[in-house]
Amino acid sequence: MFQFQDFMKQKKLFVLAGEVSGDLHASGVLDALRNQYPDLDVFGTGGVKLRSLGARLLYDTDDLSVMGFVEVLRQAFFLRKVIGDLKDSVLREKPDVALLVDYPAMNLHMARFLKRNAIPVVYYISPKVWAWKEGRVMKMKRSIDRLLVIFNFEVEFFARHGMVAEYAGNPVVEELLHLDMQPRKQFLRRHAINDGSVLIGLLPGSRKQEISLIYPEMLEAARLLGERYDAVFLVGKASHVNHALFEAYERIPGVRLIECSAYEVMQYADAALVTSGTATLEALCFGLPMVVVYRTGWLNYVIGKRIVKLHNISLANIITKGLLSDEQTVPELIQHEASGERMCREVSFLIENPLRRKEMRAALLDARAQLASSSPSQKAASVISHYFELEQTHGTDRQLSC
Repeated sequence: MFQFQDFMKQKKLFVLAGEVSGDLHASGVLDALRNQYPDLDVFGTGGVKLRSLGARLLYDTDDLSVMGFVEVLRQAFFLRKVIGDLKDSVLREKPDVALLVDYPAMNLHMARFLKRNAIPVVYYISPKVWAWKEGRVMKMKRSIDRLLVIFNFEVEFFARHGMVAEYAGNPVVEELLHLDMQPRKQFLRRHAINDGSVLIGLLPGSRKQEISLIYPEMLEAARLLGERYDAVFLVGKASHVNHALFEAYERIPGVRLIECSAYEVMQYADAALVTSGTATLEALCFGLPMVVVYRTGWLNYVIGKRIVKLHNISLANIITKGLLSDEQTVPELIQHEASGERMCREVSFLIENPLRRKEMRAALLDARAQLASSSPSQKAASVISHYFELEQTHGTDRQLSC
């Protein structure tokens, strides 16, 4: 029989965030949950944000952030060990609810395991099955209890496949609302930058492979641009990245590089080179005129070219132009096109055409307005809270199995 003391039982949440962005978004949800459940016990995987909120992490995002088909294969043994350890922890800890954030390769596998063990699965930030591996939708239908998506078009996509998806709003927009950026003049004064200088942003990504393949070409573009303009280059380096990765490339006579946060780049740059990924969505929210670049290993590129269905790779273009459109709001330079010379040409066009920059900025900010929502973190927290209350009402004693 259900006992009153079960109402007082400490709630337990399993969370799996395998990348830095996932850690950030999951931390927003946990922060919202703490208001209702101050003693909530959280365990799983994440990074500095979740750890700062008291989550017990079995693995860190630095261990799990593997990019590319070939790299995943190379790390297969380690990733299998991670999955085994996570399953053991679930069996041992018996969480009330699971929160899975993006990171599909591992999260979809864990979702099936969790569902088999009657643990409600809340999936926040859907895998990009609209871009590739559409067949995953059937597996998702069988193993996910609530799917919370961050783009409006995803609701319609999943509906076409007979799956209910709920639009939560976009956490990137939500997180940027809390930024407190200093005025541009103050930023220029702090770094002794002349008022008339052109500020060009360089956002080379946060993964080792991205930095090694893309940053040298960005610096070559900076060298060429420095010959044409009175330019200062703002280099956005993620705080969690080993900055020694950058040092080997930063010896360019006559080019002034200023290290700052990615958000400072997006706030103050006149134009920027942005590595494809979450940064393009963040840059969209700032209305930053940009050129999106991407390079990967040749085998990853060949495989990706065969299976990805989209004409555009950057979220900035997908959001502003639609899933299958081949039109572009921002230029994209992929693989061999992402050379220093080509980057220089595209950025020069933006610098010399203020009307184009104005049009691009307007299109990006319009897209941001469409993404705006009250609080996606609160939405995800309320869904998890719903399952906590169901658990306490029914008081089920689950038998967990491997």
